[in-house]
Amino acid sequence: MSGPTVGVLALQGDVREHVAALTGAGADARPVRRPEELDAVHGLVIPGGESTTISKLADIFELREPIDKRIAGGMPVYGSCAGMIMLAREVLDGRPDQRGFDGLEMTVRRNAFGRQVDSFEAPVAVDGVEGGPFHAVFIRAPWVERVGDGVEVLGTVTEGPAAGRIVAVRQGNLLATSFHPELTGDLRLHRYFVELVRAAT
Repeated sequence: MSGPTVGVLALQGDVREHVAALTGAGADARPVRRPEELDAVHGLVIPGGESTTISKLADIFELREPIDKRIAGGMPVYGSCAGMIMLAREVLDGRPDQRGFDGLEMTVRRNAFGRQVDSFEAPVAVDGVEGGPFHAVFIRAPWVERVGDGVEVLGTVTEGPAAGRIVAVRQGNLLATSFHPELTGDLRLHRYFVELVRAAT
């Protein structure tokens, strides 16, 4: 059985790593930079990177409205790190001109774990994904401060000063993590998302 076609928003960030992980997880993965490329995919990954830059480039490449429409129409989307910020309805500590895709009914705090030098790794168990905790890599990562109705908390940090912070959520066909599974070689979250896309198509 061939896998679904999953795009990676290729405006900025760790695009190549997500394409490789999605391919390894059984998807037909491809970069998306133009509206016509978005039209050809069944699901989309918004990668880690710099959320303010992704926000500006989404406007420049005329992708904001098409992505908004696809999200409203039920297209599965997975956002990691900056992608989580882009999917949130409310962002704390963001730039005033920063705009996301308003998909997930939640509030996130940008760069919540600190600067680049404060990046860290920690085990995070994700509900619905078997095989034990993820070795989660956090790089200038956000965390979720509030979730609204319909948002399911899938994972929290269990160790250290950030213990209890929400770092993985799902609302319908939308999935988001604060951490970067594409950097670890652990394909379980990408497989989880690919199956979400397959079920939606």
